[in-house]
Amino acid sequence: MHLRATWAAVPLAISLGLTTATAVHAAIPDWVAQSNALAMPVMQIPAKYEPETVSSFGQEEFDTEVVDLKPKVYERRRADSEKVLAQLLVEQKTTLPPKVRQDLEITLDAVHRNMDTQQLEHDLLLDYIDVPKTVWFGLDTLLEPRNKADRQRRALQRLNRYAGLEKGYTPLVDLARARTEENIQRAGVTGPYIEDLNQQLDNIDVMLDGIKEDFTKAGLTGWEQPFAVLSQQLHAYGDWARKTLTPLARKTPRPPAAIYANDLRNYGVSISPDELILRAGADYQEVKDSMRAVAARLAEQRNYKSADYHDVIRELKKQQVPAAEMLPHYRDTLAQIEAIIRREHLITLPNRAAHIRPATDAESASVGSPFMNPPRLLGNTGEYGEFVITTSNPHAKSDAKMDDDTHVAASWTLTAHEARPGHELQYSSMVEQGVSIPRAIFAENSANVEGWAVYCEAMIEPYMPLDAQLISLQNRLMRVARAFLDPMINTGRITPEEAKQVLMNDVVLSEPLAQSEIDRYAFNSPGQATAYYFGYTNLRSLLTQTQLVLGSKFKLQAFNDFVIKQGLLPPELMRKAVMEEFVPSQQ
Repeated sequence: MHLRATWAAVPLAISLGLTTATAVHAAIPDWVAQSNALAMPVMQIPAKYEPETVSSFGQEEFDTEVVDLKPKVYERRRADSEKVLAQLLVEQKTTLPPKVRQDLEITLDAVHRNMDTQQLEHDLLLDYIDVPKTVWFGLDTLLEPRNKADRQRRALQRLNRYAGLEKGYTPLVDLARARTEENIQRAGVTGPYIEDLNQQLDNIDVMLDGIKEDFTKAGLTGWEQPFAVLSQQLHAYGDWARKTLTPLARKTPRPPAAIYANDLRNYGVSISPDELILRAGADYQEVKDSMRAVAARLAEQRNYKSADYHDVIRELKKQQVPAAEMLPHYRDTLAQIEAIIRREHLITLPNRAAHIRPATDAESASVGSPFMNPPRLLGNTGEYGEFVITTSNPHAKSDAKMDDDTHVAASWTLTAHEARPGHELQYSSMVEQGVSIPRAIFAENSANVEGWAVYCEAMIEPYMPLDAQLISLQNRLMRVARAFLDPMINTGRITPEEAKQVLMNDVVLSEPLAQSEIDRYAFNSPGQATAYYFGYTNLRSLLTQTQLVLGSKFKLQAFNDFVIKQGLLPPELMRKAVMEEFVPSQQ
C-alpha cells in the first residue's frame, strides 16, 4: 500500500491526501499552470482545517499550524466548500483549453464528493477523534529525516500548540473532547466499532514513543517539557474516551450502508458490494488454479513431500532472511527487477536509486503492512520516496511471527509493488515530469494508485524465479480475497474472525498479517482493500483493449510510459486518455 488517502476521505485525514504538479526536473506547461490556479482555492480548505496534511506534502507555510477543532467546525468547513464550489461553477461556463476543462471537471467532482462525505459522516457517525494519531502524524511529518533542519525545528512550535502551551491555543485534547461530547447529544448517530476504539486507545503509548524517537533522532532540544505535558493530556484523554465511549461503541464492524457505499466511491470503486463479491469470488478460484499448477512444478523441482500450494508456501516461508540481511536482500531483488525491466523494455526507469528502509514501531502500529511513503510533491528539492518494510504487527492476537515478507521468495512481488515499477516510480514520475494538481490530488484514489502497483506485480511475474511466481500469485489471491471479504464484513455477511480464517488457512497468511488485513477491512479503512482488485482488473482490461486496437503497432513500454505520465487518474479517465491520446499517437 501507499501511505496516502483520497482527498475526499475523512475530514481529519491522518494519511496524506494531496499531491501537486510542481516538478523538479520539468518545466510546467501553460495548461498545467492554468489548471493549478483554478485548483488552489480548493486546496485552501484542507490547509485551513487540517494543515498537517497540507504541510506533509510540502506546503511549508502551514508547518506550525494545527488542526481546527473549534466549535462549529463542520458548519464552517461546509460554508467554505460551498463558496469555492460556486466559484468553480462560474469558471465552468468560461472557455477553457480541453485539458484544463477536464481538470476542472475532476476538481468539481472532488469537491462534491468531499462535501457528500462530510455530510454523511456528520449525520450518521459519532465523531470520535483519534488525537494521539493526529498528533503523531503532525509531528512525524516534520521530524522525518528527509526534511531539512529548519522544517524539523518547526515541530517544536506545533508541539506547544497541540499541548495548549502557546498563547491563544487550547489543548487539542480539550477541543476534541468537547466536539465528541456535542456529538453524543445528537440523535441517530452510530458509535465507533469497539475493536477500532480499543486499538486506538492501546496505541497511545506507541504514538508517544514514536514522537519521542522522532525528536531524539532529529537532535532537537526543548521538546521534553511540552512533550511531558502532552503525554499527560493524551493519557487523560484515553481514560475519558474509554469510560465515555465504550458503552456507546457498536459491537460489530458493520457501518451504516450509506457510509460504506460512499467509502467505495471515494476509493475509486464504482461497482456495488454485491458485484464485487460476485466477480472476485469467480476470480479467486482462477488464481487458485494457477497456484496449484506452479506449486506442483516447484514441488517436483525441489522434491517437496506435498505439491499442495498451501504446503509449498509453508516450505518457502521456512527460508527466512535474517534481519541484518533484510535491506541488502531487498536491494538486490530491486536490482534484478530493474535489469529485467530494461532488458524486456517494460517501462522507462530513472537513472537513480530507489530508497528502502525498515518501519519504525509507530509506523508498524499505524499502518500494519509494508508501504510506500511518497516524496514531497510540492516544492520538491530532491526529496525521495521510501519503500518502508514492516515485519511486525503490534495488534496481532498471537505470538506468531509475521513471516510473509521476510522469506527469500517474498521480496520480488513486494518490491515490484512498492518500489519499481510500482509506487516509487509512479510518484517520482509526478515529481520529475509534472502533472496538474487535479490529476495528482483530486483524481487520486486507491483504485488508480493500488491498481497500478498490482498491475506491476503481474508485469514482472513471468520473469520471476518459480518460487517468487508462486508468492506473486499468493499475493494476487489476497488482493482478490479482499474484494469479497471486505464487502462481506461491511454488509454483515461474514464475521471478522471467519474472514481471518480464510486468509490464514486458504491464502496462507501469518496470523499477524491476517489480523492487519481484517483490521483494515473492519475499521482502519473499510472499502479501501477492494480497490486493489478493481483498479488492477480495469487496467488489465485497458491493456487488452489497447492491444486489440493497435495490433502490431502496440508497444508495451510506450503504453506503460503513457499511463504513468497521466498522474493518478481514476480508471474511467485513464481509459479516455489512452483511447483519445495514446492510441492516435501510435497509429
